[in-house]
Amino acid sequence: MDYSFNLYNAMAAEGVCLSLKKVLFDNRTPVVLCIGSDLSVGDSLGPVTGTKLKEKLQGLNCYVYGTLSKPITAHEVKYMNEFLKATHPDNPVIAVDAAVGLAGDIGLIKLSDRGLKPGSGANKKLSKVGDVSIMGIVAEHSMFNYSLFSATRLNIIYKMSEIISEGIASYIIENLKTAYTEENYRISVSAS
Repeated sequence: MDYSFNLYNAMAAEGVCLSLKKVLFDNRTPVVLCIGSDLSVGDSLGPVTGTKLKEKLQGLNCYVYGTLSKPITAHEVKYMNEFLKATHPDNPVIAVDAAVGLAGDIGLIKLSDRGLKPGSGANKKLSKVGDVSIMGIVAEHSMFNYSLFSATRLNIIYKMSEIISEGIASYIIENLKTAYTEENYRISVSAS
């Protein structure tokens, strides 16, 4: 299943949250892997989203990897699959990354029920990461994607990261509330 939201749609963050409910079927809290680098504006969607998400989820029992201060670039991604399987074996992984696409798709946020291959827009051959992917289309696909990535407007990255982080944070907070309520219900039933 694939879902798309335009960054100018006022309901886009709610759409991301609802889509996550459809593709993640249980109450296991997801781990969020935000991929990218702050060295190029177009590639910074992941770290900016990760930074905003950590702020929104501060103090909660959840994991976000990839921020502006500690980015997860294409070089680290190859190690992340093993790391996530070892440290979070039962948690689904949401992978967030910038992507290139058709000129008319710039500004779309695409959510899919499968992982993503980071760096594929820059012709990198990396393994798939994540169980669910959220990609922001930030530039037009061409043979010279690096130059287009550096020409990406920061405003697009900022708006997309706000929508994605708000949608994921809403999903995780609702998920944690549901798990907490179910646990309290089990405790009260067993105590009766």
